[in-house]
Amino acid sequence: MIFADKLIELRKKSGWSQEELAEQMNVTRQSVSKWEGAQSVPDLEKIIQLSKLFGVSTDYLLKDEIEINENESASLKTEEKLNVRRVSMEEANKFLSAKAQTAKTIAAGVFLCIISPICMMILGVMSENPSYGVTENAAAGIGMITLLILIANAVTLFILSSSKTSAFEFLENEIFETSYGVTGMVKERKEDYRETYTKNIAIGVCFCVLSLVPLFAAIIISENDLFIVSMVAVMLALIGIGVNFIVKASIIWESFDKLLQEGEYSKKKKKEKIASSKVNTIYWSVVTAGYLAYSFISSQWHFSWIIWPVAAVLYPAVIAIFSSHKDK
Repeated sequence: MIFADKLIELRKKSGWSQEELAEQMNVTRQSVSKWEGAQSVPDLEKIIQLSKLFGVSTDYLLKDEIEINENESASLKTEEKLNVRRVSMEEANKFLSAKAQTAKTIAAGVFLCIISPICMMILGVMSENPSYGVTENAAAGIGMITLLILIANAVTLFILSSSKTSAFEFLENEIFETSYGVTGMVKERKEDYRETYTKNIAIGVCFCVLSLVPLFAAIIISENDLFIVSMVAVMLALIGIGVNFIVKASIIWESFDKLLQEGEYSKKKKKEKIASSKVNTIYWSVVTAGYLAYSFISSQWHFSWIIWPVAAVLYPAVIAIFSSHKDK
């Protein structure tokens, strides 16, 4: 069987049209048509890409006398049976629209969390000076109420944002396929957003770095505690603004990566995440069992807590060893 016939067979077994295969390979449909019509043969890079895409060897693709072996055949049949979720163009647009909206909401929530202690800080300093007429109890009470109100509003924004995108959680953890045209659309929108993303990150970093200026200026200009704390409040506000820019831009950028399954959301990373989650469950179950067993047997509850920080320190090493062994 020649390469062209093998390609047609593999494509049909995967349930793809020529357009969909072309999209997967980042080539035109005409190129795929020429490959299948034996009018041309893809270069070595594309051959390797095809072998990975279909789960077959490059020898099988290139050598006419080699037929698919039993293992590869079983693998293909298994792939056919897998119910891989397919993301339509409508779903992709809804997801991107939802993330663009929730990015602003989440960024606002983060900003509220950062500035939440400002009122308590200022009232706390004012309560130390009788001339301001603010008692210690009033400062603590009003400051705590303000902090809790801001935190409550932030949490509400986070919950509302999560509810709007809950239907798309599978994009982060599951391996999926996209309908024809989706990948091209997402790549185009990502490229259009690249300049805005870079600008927002740069602005956010600048705000965070420059936020220290008011604090240092206050230390140089005056020794008044209220003035210094006010400048600390300005510093937190500037950090909040900077983080707002960074969070908003990052969420939108990650939404493109999730649909394209790139970066931290690539198929390889998702598989590693699934595998590491099993290790995570086993590891912490063993740690918990060890902690309880040691504590009950020795009755040294005041000392056994040390197991948790030790386990936390060792956890990255366990994951690294597991990943290394898995790769081998």
